[in-house]
Formats: sequence, structure tokens, C-alpha cells
Amino acid sequence: MTIWICATCGVEHPEAAEPPKSCLICEDERQWVPEEGQIWTTIEEQNEGDHTLLHHNPEPGLHQLNREPALGIGQWSYLVQTSAGNLLWDAPNHLDPAMADKIEELGGVAVIAASHPHMFGSQVSWSHRFGNVPVLVHAADRHWVQREDAVIREWKDTEQILPGITLVTAGGHFPGAAVAHIETGALLAGDTIVPVQDTGWVSFMRSYPNKIPLSAGLVQQIVDRIEPYEFERLYWLADAKRVDDATTAVKRSARRYIAWVSGENDHLG
Repeated sequence: MTIWICATCGVEHPEAAEPPKSCLICEDERQWVPEEGQIWTTIEEQNEGDHTLLHHNPEPGLHQLNREPALGIGQWSYLVQTSAGNLLWDAPNHLDPAMADKIEELGGVAVIAASHPHMFGSQVSWSHRFGNVPVLVHAADRHWVQREDAVIREWKDTEQILPGITLVTAGGHFPGAAVAHIETGALLAGDTIVPVQDTGWVSFMRSYPNKIPLSAGLVQQIVDRIEPYEFERLYWLADAKRVDDATTAVKRSARRYIAWVSGENDHLG
């Protein structure tokens, strides 16, 4: 039996003799299916050939991990170190031995959580690799889990999962889209909030590949839900870029976004 991984989104599926007929995550309007049809890969296939481990340590206790060539969405995963164990955030989309060794060197994993279903990756495989640690899945997005397992535990609203780390339901991109607030002043935002080319600004979308925007109300909801948490630095999933003075960036970017989608600026068109 084989663990099948969608080559487009990088989410693992249940063990089976043959690959699934489709990937429900990619068939949703927030993702996409290649023109040639669904493509599947395996852990064994991904571990063949030469790969380069990418590792950055942008601030104490926070590590960014990826590999080249990337698979699927190609997200950066984050390891947050605490006195009670480490959080693996937005798990890698396959069980890469070199990355697993690096994470072991950094203290292993105590809990795994994802910002949203596109980032479920190979979360169950990673849990098994580190002793069946809990995998936290937001209750509102549980139906997107493709590989069920006893390690999965639901959460909602807010939850302090380790000392100094709180999961917050931001919504928007998915109903259960989450951010991880670190008490040292960092926010791991997945792609609920994303940096843009213009330094010091961010944006918000329902679908990035299909360019579907969020409503003004949902963007304001994101801002309101993270309002109680102080953060100066924001990290997202697509590269190692960081937004500084992040609270200011999020608030002013939301005001600009809402002004455009609400029609306030229609006189400029």
C-alpha cells in the first residue's frame, strides 16, 4: 500500500494500492487542477535524486525550513522552539529525511498545526515520524482532511498550544484559517495575510491562483480577530520574506483593501 501525495497541492492522501481519482482540495475554487489532469507522487519518488535542504533562523527560537526542488505549493514550514517542546507549523508536504534530521537536531516536534487545508501537507506522516504527536486541525475545516488518523485533534476559536504560542482563528481564506501568535512578537500567518511587492504592505485573498478576492467584511474580521495580539514581525508561507512593523502594515493595508472592494474609490476608476 502506498501513501499518495497530490503533486499540485502537496497534501497526502490515504494508503491505497492505486492513487485516488481526484484531489478534492485541488478541485475547490481556491486551488487548481493541471490541464493534463491530476498528478500523484509518493514519498519514495520524492526522496529519489538530489535535493537541497533550506534552513534559515531569522530570530531566536524560530526556524524556516524548505527544500529544492520544491513539491506542490512549495511552502516554507516553521519550527518554533519552546521550553515545553516545538511546534511544527505548516508541515512539509512529504517526509524528507534531511529535513527530519534537521528538525530532530533542533529538538524534535511536540505538536503540529496548519494555517489552513492547503498546508496540511504530510502532517500525519510527520506526526508518526516524531512519536505520534498531536496534529491540530480546525473544527471548521476538518472535512478537508484527506488522510484521517488517530493523531488528529480538533480545535476552534483560540488555543494556547505551547508556552508563548497561541493559535487564533482568523478566517477569510478558509473558515478555519489560522495564525500562530508567538509572544516574542511574531505572527505566522500562512497565507491568511500575505506580503506584497510594496514593502510594508500586505493583502488578502480567497484564492491566490484564481485571483478571487475576499469581501470587505471578511478582511475586517481578520483584522478584528488578531487585534488583541501584539506582533511586530509577520511571516508567511511562500518565501522567507518578513514584514516588519507588521501591526501597522496589516491595519493600513486592510483600510486600503476595504476602500477598493467596497466601492469607496470607484470615482478613481
